[in-house]
Amino acid sequence: MIKNLGSRKLSVTSAHKRSMLRNLATSLFLHEKITTTIARAKELVSFSERLITSARPGDMNAKRKISGDIKDKAVQKKLFEVLVPRYSGRAGGYTRILKVGFRKGDNAEMAIVKLMV
Repeated sequence: MIKNLGSRKLSVTSAHKRSMLRNLATSLFLHEKITTTIARAKELVSFSERLITSARPGDMNAKRKISGDIKDKAVQKKLFEVLVPRYSGRAGGYTRILKVGFRKGDNAEMAIVKLMV
């Protein structure tokens, strides 16, 4: 019996998926709002919320852990100086998914992923 445990495959290899999620999270933290497909958005929400939660202590261990996934130094700085203090009183739910319709080329369902204010 096949049990689909874990996460979506997104039709890419595991290395490509990891790289794609890192790039999507970097763009989300930088711009605070991005447009992507529904499947990618759902995966991005769990990945980015895990990153924000692990960055909350703000110590050197958290910075090293985040630097493994977020390579851009400006985004790392924004994460620790802007986003973590913003969500210090929140127990989770840092992002929101809003469905916006269908993509013109292949009719894929699109969504906006936003960081909560």
